[in-house]
Amino acid sequence: MSETSTPPRSLRLLVGAAWGLFWLMMTTTAVQDYLRDGGRQLWQPVLWEGSSLLVATVLLLAQRRCTRRHDALVATPRRWFLVQLPWLFVFWLAFVPLAFGIRHGVYALAGQEYRHDPWPQTFFYEDVRITVFFSLFVLVTFGLLSWQAMIDAKLRAERTAGLLRDAQLRQLTQQMQPHFLFNALNTVSALMHEDVQRADTLLVRLADVLRATLDGGQRQQVPLADELRLLRGYADLMMARHEDRVTLAWDIGAGLDACPVPFMCLQPLLENVFRHTVERRRGHVAIVISALRAGERLALAVQDDAGQLADAATDGTGIALRNLRDRLAGLHGTAATLALTQLAPAGVLARIELPCGS
Repeated sequence: MSETSTPPRSLRLLVGAAWGLFWLMMTTTAVQDYLRDGGRQLWQPVLWEGSSLLVATVLLLAQRRCTRRHDALVATPRRWFLVQLPWLFVFWLAFVPLAFGIRHGVYALAGQEYRHDPWPQTFFYEDVRITVFFSLFVLVTFGLLSWQAMIDAKLRAERTAGLLRDAQLRQLTQQMQPHFLFNALNTVSALMHEDVQRADTLLVRLADVLRATLDGGQRQQVPLADELRLLRGYADLMMARHEDRVTLAWDIGAGLDACPVPFMCLQPLLENVFRHTVERRRGHVAIVISALRAGERLALAVQDDAGQLADAATDGTGIALRNLRDRLAGLHGTAATLALTQLAPAGVLARIELPCGS
């Protein structure tokens, strides 16, 4: 909390209401005591408490105005209270002359005389009261400032955590993009000496995919339609190399295009199949990519019929999967999951579940 910070308007209104209620209670009590003692001029107890209210309010506002610049000292209570202490002497010296001066003046205007105890006794009695009153005010002020400092610190911590979370997510995304580029270029490189025309076509396709990654790289989440467009481009690149051994099917539910998903969340799952299943086995591999809704949740899945779950724990694509888990946790906490399941007799199901209220 900075030295020049001010309480929220709602807090100031609450303090003002409590202050007014306190003096209403004091005035009501004084009137009741006055009537019980046989008094008949109600303006007198109202004047007594009203003059005290006016003078106390002016002195407290002056104190607050002069000590506000030291609010940061609330973190070191001893120093903050020492700043407030000199104002107790100001109250001792100023309260009685000002409050009683108002009473004497109003009584004189009414053609009456305001009587009270001798001045030494009056000063002593009123200064004892004002000491208790001043101490309560200082304690309440300290409590409010401490509460405000705690709220400000919490807000700063939340903002800092948010910035750190965004930075971590951005770093994880950037870790995935070079990895994807490396594998895609290897695919194109393998075809350059076999079919130049085809390799050129794939380079154009790769350029389209990279353009899509650049467009989405500044966002942590993108609509599912954009994510699928990127994934289809990647799939085209990989199928060009393994089209004689791979079939790829899509099962995309209707009305899901606008559902937000983490940027490049499906690509590492598909890449995992090509690296650890298609490239390591000679047989045919069938892959199914699906996006289906279950209530308010979206299920994204990449399934093959030949993979082994143990292969996903190796280096390479396994890094991207770990990064993807971290990104899901950063965006949705425990509301999003990534699970890999071994199918029988062979095959791996990689499934992401996350909220989708669109």
